[in-house]
Amino acid sequence: MKAVIQRVKWARVLVEDGILAHISKGILVLLCVEKGDNEKTIDWMVDKLLNLRIFPDDEGKLNRSIKDVGGEILLVSNFTVCGELKKGTRPSFHLAEEPSKAQNILEEMRRRLADRGVSVKTGLFGAHMEVELLNDGPVTLVLDRSLD
Repeated sequence: MKAVIQRVKWARVLVEDGILAHISKGILVLLCVEKGDNEKTIDWMVDKLLNLRIFPDDEGKLNRSIKDVGGEILLVSNFTVCGELKKGTRPSFHLAEEPSKAQNILEEMRRRLADRGVSVKTGLFGAHMEVELLNDGPVTLVLDRSLD
């Protein structure tokens, strides 16, 4: 499982019909479910997302988590995050999980995040989406469970 995480002042997902989801202060998570991801991987990613200290405290140090600041999460499935560029110039997506399995894992992640008291909004799985955000910092991180 790989994720690109951006601390945002706001973020939203648009589809053909308009705004699908919108969050205020929080994190935008572009997530790729990889082949072999399982319950353990979901637990690891959920714990990381909820406990990452990427929000400033009163002294400006990154000491606060999404839970500490009452932030929201916008969770967007994005198989291109798993793209490999080791050979040539066209990305390979062979590490990405098949869509039906990936969708189930993504939904389970959403549920577990919400069960732990965080407001979670999502994109539309498999749809062409436009993602808009105001990156705060900018703070952008990559979490890669496959390297663990």
